[in-house]
Amino acid sequence: MGRAEGPPRETSTVEYTGHGQRLAAILAADAAGYSRLMAANESATVAALDAARALFRSHIESRGGRVVDMAGDSVLAVFQTALGAVSAALAIQQDLAASRAAVPADRQMCFRIGVHLGDVIEKDDGTVYGDGVNIAARLQAMAEVGGITVSDAVHGAVRGKVSARFVDRGEQTVKNIAHPVRSFALQPAGDAATPAAAAAISPVPAGPSLPAELSIAVLPFTNLSGDPQQDYFADGMVEDIITALARMRVFFVIARNSSFVYKGQAVDIKQVGRALGVRYVLEGSVRRSGNRLRITGQLIEAESGGHVWAERFEGEMEDVFDLQDRIGESIVSAMEPSMRRADVERARAKPTSSLQAYDLLLRALPGLMPGADRAGNDEALALIRRALERDPHYANAMALGALACVGRVAGGHGSADDIKAGLRYAEQSLAACYDDPLVLSNAGLALASLGYRALGVRVLGFRYDEAQRAVERALKLAPGLLAVQYAAGMVRLILGDGEAALDHLGRAMRISPLDPAASALIAGISAAHLVSGRYEAALADARRAIQDSPNFGFAHLLQVAALGRLGRSDEARAATRRLVELAPGFTVSRYLSLSPVKDAEYRKATARIYRAAGVPK
Repeated sequence: MGRAEGPPRETSTVEYTGHGQRLAAILAADAAGYSRLMAANESATVAALDAARALFRSHIESRGGRVVDMAGDSVLAVFQTALGAVSAALAIQQDLAASRAAVPADRQMCFRIGVHLGDVIEKDDGTVYGDGVNIAARLQAMAEVGGITVSDAVHGAVRGKVSARFVDRGEQTVKNIAHPVRSFALQPAGDAATPAAAAAISPVPAGPSLPAELSIAVLPFTNLSGDPQQDYFADGMVEDIITALARMRVFFVIARNSSFVYKGQAVDIKQVGRALGVRYVLEGSVRRSGNRLRITGQLIEAESGGHVWAERFEGEMEDVFDLQDRIGESIVSAMEPSMRRADVERARAKPTSSLQAYDLLLRALPGLMPGADRAGNDEALALIRRALERDPHYANAMALGALACVGRVAGGHGSADDIKAGLRYAEQSLAACYDDPLVLSNAGLALASLGYRALGVRVLGFRYDEAQRAVERALKLAPGLLAVQYAAGMVRLILGDGEAALDHLGRAMRISPLDPAASALIAGISAAHLVSGRYEAALADARRAIQDSPNFGFAHLLQVAALGRLGRSDEARAATRRLVELAPGFTVSRYLSLSPVKDAEYRKATARIYRAAGVPK
């Protein structure tokens, strides 16, 4: 199939009769997680699909397009212009997002859309074939859930004519297409559309749609202690409030990672509400003076900017956990008077009897964040050990100690002693507290991640069944916590269930839409695509994670694996050089010994890719 030479012209049109090769703009769409939705509720899913089809047809036909096929949960359409196809795609995703606003997250129907401008063969009956259709389908598979991916040809045809920005995803080798395809993720922009496109494109929301639950973001509290070194204490206070609220099932709570992007800024509460997709915002301050503690808080309705309540809480440092409980209860009283008392009681969990241990754990948290270097990880583990000296029964400290050991092993500088220590910490934390979702999720992830194999046979760790039970219980207790959804996604991934992993990691992204450490979530999504056999999507997300965090070794590892699966051996070897620079201790034998992935055949195939790409044996 030949390609159109030179830049595509927006004046190119398609006559929809006859038989022959023509230039067309092709839109391909597919529902994400359709099989899971059907299994959960067949009649509701069919109704949602019918509504979505009607929406697709309306926007396609109103912009000069024609629906070619709506087989199963997919849509294929052709347009006279690339501008018409892109305009339709943007409007469709906007309306679909609006229609999902009142639907629970696990029942929402989302679509991926791909748009390409290229050659098609159109038959007398209106069906179309050819490379143009195949490329549009591959672009659709690369798109994020609820997103749009377009080809270079479309980018060239509509650039400057749409109210959107293009994020270059680079060249992709796609199945059954002889030449690489350069793709762009299409993201709505705040700039006004040009006059040529203004009439075609409706405004697109700047942030996520509001969830059905009562939704809240807790902004960083201002440290009024006069000592910048006390910032960690104010931040830890907010972390605990977020965790307590997320344990109450009526709340959808934005994760600390996203709400803290506003730290130190003068914020517009209305803009924060739109960007994070929440109805309420809590802000406040902390003053710590000697043994006295004063916390102020005000709850604001984001859309109107109106204050719901403002209160001050005072007490001794020994009262810190009680003060946190009182703040949570005040929010509950203001937002949902009918909330069951049991939900409030469930969230009241005094983490430790030692304030010194609590203080040390707060200091350890930065070294446990994704992207922390070896020195930060080592310091975090040392602080956790000191916290456990002061309170040997501190379950949260034990679980975070297990995660610190996972970080050491994954970073390439861990030893067999770290594996044993991490497993021991995980066991002890679960024995000490089996009703704390953070303990369950962190310990469960460690149990699935830590282990050692000799000659392919497990000799230590990788306790998959215990890990699965722990994360399932965490999901029942607090599905709204970022750590819970992330751990559930990674454990499902390790067990080989890529679709379930994508679902959990997608929810984690919604809980933390502005996460500065999003590379960890994106890399997890890339790995889930790899396990599911979607290698183009895996490569695209690995590269997104690398763009976010250029020194993130795990993302580079995934990039090499995806390139190898796609048969792009030269690129895989080039990518390996950077991987080895970042992780000089990484070898094929280390991968086979320490990879937590349960599927032996997957591990062997990946090891062959690494070996062929030049990873040391």
